[in-house]
Amino acid sequence: MRLEALDRAIRELVRRTLEEDVGSGDLTADLIPQAARARARLVAREPAVLCGIAWFDTVFEELDPEISIDWRCREGEDIEPGQVLCRLEGPARPLLTGERSALNLLQTLSGTATTAREYARLVADLPVRLLDTRKTLPGLRLAQKHAVRVGGCHNHRLGLFDAILIKENHIQACGGIRQAVEAARARHPGVSIEIEVENLDELREALAAGADRILLDNFDLDALREAVRITGGHARLEASGNITRDNLREIAKTGIDDISLGALTKHLRAIDFSLRFD
Repeated sequence: MRLEALDRAIRELVRRTLEEDVGSGDLTADLIPQAARARARLVAREPAVLCGIAWFDTVFEELDPEISIDWRCREGEDIEPGQVLCRLEGPARPLLTGERSALNLLQTLSGTATTAREYARLVADLPVRLLDTRKTLPGLRLAQKHAVRVGGCHNHRLGLFDAILIKENHIQACGGIRQAVEAARARHPGVSIEIEVENLDELREALAAGADRILLDNFDLDALREAVRITGGHARLEASGNITRDNLREIAKTGIDDISLGALTKHLRAIDFSLRFD
């Protein structure tokens, strides 16, 4: 994704986040004298991969550009409990108003990046790509896709608009694998076509139809190896379904090209951060 589009998406998400939290005004921050200034530090409470600095910064930019943030670490850096990640200084009211929104975004994206890195490290020595899916938190698609990349994994299609993935229900509605692929070629020339198959016979049909990519749904290890042999490099193969930390390496060793994991974005545990005022 182009940087301008990501920047625009960051600002739009931050504005929605602040609108949700602040609404017509921060009644509690209103108790603080308007001229009061404050200093704060952001502290990690557990090991993680830091992700979401741009979102964190934009919260405070939107509230008051006088707030300064001095980061002591970088996006994608491994961080440790007790580590001071950044220091903030500026008007006290907007610092207090933005605290929760900024932390919510940072902890969510850091949680996504941390999970992605845990999976990526399991197969770092193998020639396989780990892909995310569209199983993202509503409204956070671009942000979580960024976090997946920061964690060392890769993005699948961004949405329904940038690639074709023909699944079981699409095949049924089109009348078959060949019919679905032919319709995709005719209506969207030049767009990558992937089709989901559930057994080796369907794999052969998908290859004969000329699919660019084939998603092997819930194939066991023997079936994955046979699929790699049958395909012979004529299409990119993706394994998906019931993939965990425990079986990831064995699946990767079958010679599969890609492994997609909904767990990268949907099995999310936010990272514990604390913003402490000095």
